[in-house]
Amino acid sequence: MEAHAVVARLIERELQFPFLALLISGGHNLLIVAHNLGQYTQLGTTIDDAIGEAFDKTAKWLGLDMSRSGGPAVEELALEGDGESVKFSTPMKQHKDCNFSYAGLKTQVRLAIESRNIDGKIPISSVSSQDRSSRADIAASFQSFMQRVAVLHLEERCERAIEWALKIEPSIKHLVVSGGVASNKTVRARLDQVVKKNNLQLVCPPPSLCTDNGVMVAWTGIENFRMGRYDPPPPVDDPEDFLFDLRPRWPLGEEYAEGRSEARSMRKARMHPSLTSIVQASVRQQS
Repeated sequence: MEAHAVVARLIERELQFPFLALLISGGHNLLIVAHNLGQYTQLGTTIDDAIGEAFDKTAKWLGLDMSRSGGPAVEELALEGDGESVKFSTPMKQHKDCNFSYAGLKTQVRLAIESRNIDGKIPISSVSSQDRSSRADIAASFQSFMQRVAVLHLEERCERAIEWALKIEPSIKHLVVSGGVASNKTVRARLDQVVKKNNLQLVCPPPSLCTDNGVMVAWTGIENFRMGRYDPPPPVDDPEDFLFDLRPRWPLGEEYAEGRSEARSMRKARMHPSLTSIVQASVRQQS
């Protein structure tokens, strides 16, 4: 997730730390203050499913082409359907924080698809015109909902995150929006309105960089290398097998106090120390 935030500096050379970042991918939603490379404060995160997961699952259940992310695929099919045919309810309306939840929305979509006897295992290119029309209606309703409500969920979180971020780092001038869902034109347009209202600038990597993990990770490596943060190459006589510590739950930074929820704080015992704390400890050892 750090690579999602940092890759924006590859194409926007004027983007300097600190900045606010919204990372919206298939598996994660994350709002962070990037103080510097390797130093982050977490304002909000996904408590169950991310918006990208909702897009990706919807695309899969509708039998769409998943060679790209679900957002653009759903957006394209939605042009053929009726956006008022299915009604969905708003997620986490009562929570005044920066966390995200789309599990309920995903369930609503699945039930709507099941009620119409749509078989997502059959690709949309092979279905009847009536079946395609039903799928298009769900895609259009989902896209319409995203435009009106689910993206509003993102907007509300970003509005609050900007307020919190400026308390932490008053010099912030940019909101970076990255990840697969950042390729969605509606998401970009609506968030652009949010940042302009708050006198910030929106920075979005091009869609090719939003989904290319190789480029993102490589660029993050370059950034760290420039700061002298790297391990020396192993000796040539080292065995070829290496052990890596895989960390499926590795927070970028510590939670901001106002954004901490009791339920999520209780889960921290099962998490690794944050990347920020590890980087800071390493810097102290070197100094």
